[in-house]
Amino acid sequence: MTVRLTAPGRAAENEGMNTDDTRPFVGLIPSELDADTQAVIEKLMTGKPLDPETYRRIRERAEKATEELRRKYGVMEIAVDLIRETRDEE
Repeated sequence: MTVRLTAPGRAAENEGMNTDDTRPFVGLIPSELDADTQAVIEKLMTGKPLDPETYRRIRERAEKATEELRRKYGVMEIAVDLIRETRDEE
């Protein structure tokens, strides 16, 4: 049995693709965000704990994003509605 991950004839379309740069967005992402992202990846791969300062920056960005979403869309209770729908179907 042969399993194909790419449709026949489509693989050739990627022949000219440059695969040398493994981090193509390195110039577009602020260096502090990139460093924090790399620290999280290392934590996930090795179990090494995050530096407290890195953790603080990540939490601050998450809180800022949450607040921006609340300002833009209000309080979103999507999960609550989905859980209630699931209970009602049973």
